[in-house]
Amino acid sequence: MPILFFKGFKKIFPPLLGVFLIYYSYLNTTYAERIEIYSSMKSANYKYVFLSICFGILSHLSRSVRWQAMLKPLGFNIKFSNSIMSVLVAFLSNLGIPRSGEFLRASSISYYEKIPFEKSFGTIVTERVIDVIILIGLMFYGLMISSIIEMPKFSINNELILAIIFLIILGFIIYFTVSKTRFKNKITNIISGLKKGLFSILKIDNKSIFVFHSLFIWFCYFLMFYVVKFSLTETYDLGFEPVFLAFLAGAMAMALTNGGIGAYPLAIAAVISQYEVPYESALALGWIVWASQTLMIITFGSLSFVFLPILNK
Repeated sequence: MPILFFKGFKKIFPPLLGVFLIYYSYLNTTYAERIEIYSSMKSANYKYVFLSICFGILSHLSRSVRWQAMLKPLGFNIKFSNSIMSVLVAFLSNLGIPRSGEFLRASSISYYEKIPFEKSFGTIVTERVIDVIILIGLMFYGLMISSIIEMPKFSINNELILAIIFLIILGFIIYFTVSKTRFKNKITNIISGLKKGLFSILKIDNKSIFVFHSLFIWFCYFLMFYVVKFSLTETYDLGFEPVFLAFLAGAMAMALTNGGIGAYPLAIAAVISQYEVPYESALALGWIVWASQTLMIITFGSLSFVFLPILNK
């Protein structure tokens, strides 16, 4: 029972937090401010939003090519169509259940390309490690270029923070106490898969291509955020620093809730509003970026979910 509770808690906490943040954002804006936010979103120049979506698609294509390169040393030459569709289905799945996409992606490619699950999952775990390393590097760079940023407009009271921390700690205590053996087995499997993924990197023939795509993915992530600033008059003249810091805040917010729902716009607004941009316009920018990328994932992820079995009959 405790294990089931912990699993259920892990699944429902992120979306509930996202819904709470949306509600919190609603409560902390007046009717006039909400009208202003809607007006900013309505008057935005959406040709830049379309360009942002194009960069988002490029990042997924690049991730798919990199995955092909990681699987090739293991003896598997997967189809590019299966690679990109599995990647998109994974991102779609993560919108519903956090981290479920990694398992679905490994399962899909294992089923359609006859690859052992452990090997495909190992490369995916390694991908995540690489992404985290790059993000940490970008965060250090952000700290070096940032000026002093005031506390964001929104703040969650101490009682709520303590309650969230308490629930998380309680969940971990229950899980570790009741299922030590099971936890060790999970860690062992992950480490085993990670080793296989790391070995696949070492065996890649053209490592420069792997490095290029690893950096290009994040370059596209930044560009798909950067170009949207031109869609609003209030953010058009923003310099590199506020945009880069907001990009980092958004990247971290994506891990907080399902696909960043609720958290992403607030994180963007918290940073951008410190640079003489009205909070309503900053929040509108966050919603535009989040909504456009989420719509892209839902559209192409759903199409991939439909066509993946059709093209692999």
